[in-house]
Amino acid sequence: MLKIEQSVIDGVIAHAKNEAPIEACGYLMEKDGIVCKHNELTNVDQAEEHYTFDPKEQFAVVKNGRKEGLKPAAVYHSHPVSPARPSEEDIRLAFDPSISYVIVSLKDGKETIKSFKVKKGVVEPEEIEIIS
Repeated sequence: MLKIEQSVIDGVIAHAKNEAPIEACGYLMEKDGIVCKHNELTNVDQAEEHYTFDPKEQFAVVKNGRKEGLKPAAVYHSHPVSPARPSEEDIRLAFDPSISYVIVSLKDGKETIKSFKVKKGVVEPEEIEIIS
């Protein structure tokens, strides 16, 4: 189960809306088992159907998070016009089985957020608990 503060959910959805029609992406950082911060990263591809992190930005987020006592709990990205489920490319690029993969869909103007664990190409839905 992925426990996420409501403010983080709100921030991720706002990021997805601001970046549309391209995919937004970033990290969800946790402390003591609760995701308490989202870090927006640049989609260097500027693409509507995939994303790539800027490696320097990615490492800086992880390094700065450690200084704050945070660690990455999930990678998130948006699907501006498709459902909140991993694409074949998302599954292929999910290298770290220890973290969650969160997708926010804006399809048909409806905001949907889902989390998944991916291990060796096998996708398992993960429950999200929103902390007020």
